[in-house]
Amino acid sequence: MQIVQNVRCPNCGSEGERHYLLDSQLTRTQCATCDYLMITCTRTNKVIEAYAPGILAPR
Repeated sequence: MQIVQNVRCPNCGSEGERHYLLDSQLTRTQCATCDYLMITCTRTNKVIEAYAPGILAPR
């Protein structure tokens, strides 16, 4: 089962989507405007995969 929620993209502020994938216990947040993607585990809240163009990682 999947639940979809419209949210603001944390990367660019455009309208994005948050998908709650209940069977696999994952949450996927994505934005088509800037290609942002973050997949987290709903049990542990750990990041499984992330891609955020334009955000630099700290050194």
